[in-house]
Amino acid sequence: MTSTQHPTGQNPTSIAMTRDNHYINRMPATAIGLSDIALYIPKPRIDLKTILDRRIADDPAQARRLPRAIDATGQQAIRFPESWEDSASLAGNAALRLLRPQDSGLPGPDLSRFRHLAVGTETGLDFSKPLSAYVSGMLRQAGFPLPVTHSSFQVQHACAGGTIAMMSVASLLAVSGSATDAGLVICSDIARYQVPSSAEFTQGAGALALLVEKSPRLVSIDLATPGYSSADVDDFFRPLDSTIAKVKGQYSMQCYNTAAEQAFADHCRQLGRDQADVLRETDIFVFHVPFAKMAYTAARQLLSQHLGIIDGEVDEFLAKRHFFVPLETTAAVGNIYTGASFLNLRANLQEAYRHYGKDIVGKRILFTSYGSGNTMIVMSMTVQPDAPAVIASWPVDEALAGQRTVGFDEYLSWVTNGARPASQNGTEDGIPSGLCYLRAIREDGYREYGVKS
Repeated sequence: MTSTQHPTGQNPTSIAMTRDNHYINRMPATAIGLSDIALYIPKPRIDLKTILDRRIADDPAQARRLPRAIDATGQQAIRFPESWEDSASLAGNAALRLLRPQDSGLPGPDLSRFRHLAVGTETGLDFSKPLSAYVSGMLRQAGFPLPVTHSSFQVQHACAGGTIAMMSVASLLAVSGSATDAGLVICSDIARYQVPSSAEFTQGAGALALLVEKSPRLVSIDLATPGYSSADVDDFFRPLDSTIAKVKGQYSMQCYNTAAEQAFADHCRQLGRDQADVLRETDIFVFHVPFAKMAYTAARQLLSQHLGIIDGEVDEFLAKRHFFVPLETTAAVGNIYTGASFLNLRANLQEAYRHYGKDIVGKRILFTSYGSGNTMIVMSMTVQPDAPAVIASWPVDEALAGQRTVGFDEYLSWVTNGARPASQNGTEDGIPSGLCYLRAIREDGYREYGVKS
């Protein structure tokens, strides 16, 4: 069986399994998936050691607990927004990266084909207006007039919102009568926690833009066989009157692992495949990565339970699949909530391409996405023939490019003040050309954005 074949011999996007294990056609045979992934990470960076040293200086009693918390995450640093950046402007900048690929030699997407613009976020800015609407305005300011004949919406379910938005747009395209329709999905978030606390070390910020279309250039998605697990738990939440999330760290990890096992089992049932066989045949493992060691913990649980391997055997299995290097991106950037799984997907594709070159085509991906509160989605993806050219166009180490290491005082200003409109705090002149930014917040609370010329 080739990597793109299903046990029935059908395209995996065109089949589904009934309760009596018979497969039926449920979706168009044309592959649906991602043709490109663009990344925007804000420049300010602070080493976790800088935060740690200040917290211990302020409270020496934390000298044992906080270093253990950092070690448990595997994190090294976090990125946070400039004073004039919020989750909408981050989304706008990711979209611009997708629409105007710089020095890649590849043409940008044809905007006339766009039928859907969706944003997944758990740090929305308005109880009514979606980030997608703000983004469309920023794109028009930047000279990219989306057609008015597109849908616009926002999806929220903690960190899984971006994946659900992507699946929604992909499903809409699958039933579209046009072979050229496309969608833009953006995952944008700013992770903030109570400070000082052990959760402080898993903050972060960033956005990714996904080009979703039929006959995708990068990866196809098996929309017919995703596995799910959902429950009502209080592992993580953010009250409406708070900009700071509340998290029960150990409990949330337990919920993640339980949901991963349940959704993976459901995915294998939908495929009609043995769980051990699916794991053995997976070439690339992609996880939701709130912090680097969480993905390793989840992978280790699945492998030990279904393949009967432990410790060094797990590490050897994962190392052969180049699992560990992509986690270094998250370790250096921090938690970006809805974008975390797609950041890991992008990093995995780059690492796999570095090892396999053009032989990356046909590699099988097991993609998992967790949203606290909670839901887990597990699905299969397959690397497409044009993927080498797409991946080669991505700048190497783009997540780290242009980072600006800052001291504790600038970090504390962000923690204390959050986003501040550029026109109201005198920072507009210092914004780099071509970037989206929060320009003003009107007296009635409406947010206005600009694109620096």
